[in-house]
Amino acid sequence: MTATVLLFGASGFLGRSVADFLARDPRVGTLIRASRRQRAEDPGWVRHDLVVQPLDELAALLQRAGPDVVINCAGRLSGDTVTLVEANTLVTARLLEAMKTVVPAARLVVLGSAAEYGAVTPGRPVAEDAPGNPVSAYGVTRLASTRLIELAASEGSLDAVALRVFNPVGPGLPPENLLGRAAQGIRTAFRDGADDITLGPLDAYRDFVDVRDVAAAIGEAALAERLPQPVLNVGSGTAVRAREAVALLAATAGFTGRVHESAAAPARSRQVRWIAADVHRIRGVLGWQPTRDLEVSIRASWEG
Repeated sequence: MTATVLLFGASGFLGRSVADFLARDPRVGTLIRASRRQRAEDPGWVRHDLVVQPLDELAALLQRAGPDVVINCAGRLSGDTVTLVEANTLVTARLLEAMKTVVPAARLVVLGSAAEYGAVTPGRPVAEDAPGNPVSAYGVTRLASTRLIELAASEGSLDAVALRVFNPVGPGLPPENLLGRAAQGIRTAFRDGADDITLGPLDAYRDFVDVRDVAAAIGEAALAERLPQPVLNVGSGTAVRAREAVALLAATAGFTGRVHESAAAPARSRQVRWIAADVHRIRGVLGWQPTRDLEVSIRASWEG
């Protein structure tokens, strides 16, 4: 038996890779891609904005689609607090409420973030049972979403899981991401004939994981027969200094200019000096582990 999967955020950075993974998986019979962008006229696409459209329209979409699995790859990394709450927390609440009523047997997969943990002990990869202590509004909204998923799972009201994604890199990397900003700066420098770019401080350590490996983790969580845990980390398990990652990107691009570290750090991460994922749980539950190293991911980030 094959599954019908409804994928929200299918035109975004993560959503595109997830769609590619699901389209190749023989366990998927029907893949319905949903986006707030103008793609509704394309076969296999529906237009839906989880933030703007009311609950009854979401329920109607679920009724028409009849999914076995719903995946939400939409969300916001930046914006004011109201915007972040609407995009990252309220959307999860709406999905839970609508699915409980219309497709109560379906599975819900949502994305969380390493930002839910906040500052952690350097040198010790953080596991899912560590207390959430976010240091930004973004992390708070992601943690609230995860808590809603945990509550639904513990009550047995819905089969639901949150995947805490660390720092995804790879094809289509957006400028909201550190390496995306660096790539954008390098491209602008090439265009303008400049020999320097400006970023924020690069002394922190981050866990970079290829977006295609993240997509595989999401797909496996969506299609697994059973999920005994409602929260799973998705990372490489290794912390890399951001400066080293940017240097690798510059070398890949052939950029030999200076990298200034004088811009402000993003609010969602400036207080976190070191973080890496403990990935033992997801390996045990799904048999998943990343397959691409950072050099391959950064090359794909630049070329893709």
